[in-house]
Amino acid sequence: MAKIGLYFGSDTGTTRKIAKQIKDMFDDEVMAKPRNVNRTDVADFMAHDFLILGTPTLGDGQLPGLSANATSESWEEFLPKIADQDFSGKTIALFGLGDQASYPLEFVNALFFLNEFFSDRGAQLVGRWPTEGYDFEDSLAVVEGAFLGLALDQDTQSALTETRLKTWLGQIAADFGLPVPA
Repeated sequence: MAKIGLYFGSDTGTTRKIAKQIKDMFDDEVMAKPRNVNRTDVADFMAHDFLILGTPTLGDGQLPGLSANATSESWEEFLPKIADQDFSGKTIALFGLGDQASYPLEFVNALFFLNEFFSDRGAQLVGRWPTEGYDFEDSLAVVEGAFLGLALDQDTQSALTETRLKTWLGQIAADFGLPVPA
């Protein structure tokens, strides 16, 4: 089994595309193929000690799911399935997508909700990301001057995504016991 599980929630498919970009930087022994949480069972998810989790922010700063008008189930419906699991000993890095121009008051808020869920269950969260280079007003995902994970804006800053991904993956590589990806 691959060392790192790569899971995402998505509505329009953009988060899935980012997950595929991440996977393309690692071989199958290091990282599993990206899986949408709406097609994931608890045993598969829990089998990984290292997880990279991705989410868009929908509506008024919500996790994707049916109540946020997502087209299918997502994080909102998956998290209750794993709510009684112990994540002690697991290392998790988060990436989130948002639109800082259209939603400047809740940019990548969904990162906060994932971070809170997994940290409350004992996970070690890694991969905080600086806020420099972004133009937003507020975000629940900013704690002590940094995002709780990699923040990506495919609407207004897509040209920066590849560089940000490589830098962030290099940053979390040591936390996951990996060499820095090429």
